[in-house]
Amino acid sequence: MYDVIIVGGGPAGISAGLYTKRANLNVLILYKDQSALEKTEWIENYYGFENGISGEDLYKTGIQQAKNLGIDVKKEEVMNIQMVENKQYMVMTEKERYTTKTIILATGNKKNTPKIRGIKEFEGKGVSYCAVCDGFFYRNKDVSVLGSGNYALSEANELINIVNSITILTDGKEAPDIRADNVKIDTRKIREVRGDKKVEEVEFDDNSKIKTDGIFVALGVAGGNEFAKKLGMITKQDRIVVNENMETNIPGIYACGDCVGGLLQISKSVYEGTKAGLQAIQYIRKQSA
Repeated sequence: MYDVIIVGGGPAGISAGLYTKRANLNVLILYKDQSALEKTEWIENYYGFENGISGEDLYKTGIQQAKNLGIDVKKEEVMNIQMVENKQYMVMTEKERYTTKTIILATGNKKNTPKIRGIKEFEGKGVSYCAVCDGFFYRNKDVSVLGSGNYALSEANELINIVNSITILTDGKEAPDIRADNVKIDTRKIREVRGDKKVEEVEFDDNSKIKTDGIFVALGVAGGNEFAKKLGMITKQDRIVVNENMETNIPGIYACGDCVGGLLQISKSVYEGTKAGLQAIQYIRKQSA
């Protein structure tokens, strides 16, 4: 049982971890995908570095700082987050399941919309980004899951007992390992998603087609927006909606950094991570009182 689980190892997540750990809480930081900070070549506008610093060095230093303070830091992909009883949450990775009193989402601003013709046009008309949210509407139908990693497998598993059949579309990438009677894998490169008023078929580069009633997009690693939708958090234009205390509409869940939108700067992420951490401390102490 953790007091706080932080999803994300960038400036917002690490800052939240430093403050919650120094409050003598049991803290776990989970991260997997590459941070936007890690991809930044050189930073010259952040306080304290007279000659600048590379994004990769700052990113790695932050993670090591958290470890040095005694925070559990694990490089594991978060697959799903669920509410459990007694105002607690379960965080599931590809390796373990963890329970916690609070969650801080600091996942960055991932864009998981594929550059495939028709995907954007059919969002809400057969293209979905959340199997938990929309799977019920496709009961006993034939659907597709677009993706090739653990996240795609997780979405397929959510749908297995609801839909008639699932085709995992890897769009040319290596096929994932899944064994189920109603699941098949198609590794062909996708040209276009087509339909009239809703999704009806997928066309491949070899001119062949398959019929499908819906497509669930599950590319790469799940981001904060995907977790938010699964938990019923309010989102707006691919960002998680929070108040001035970084609180979402779900008690005990906070969000900070790029996943809440606004100015995409390290200084903002550090501030919001700090604030989310301090609010989580207050929440836990009130629950324990």
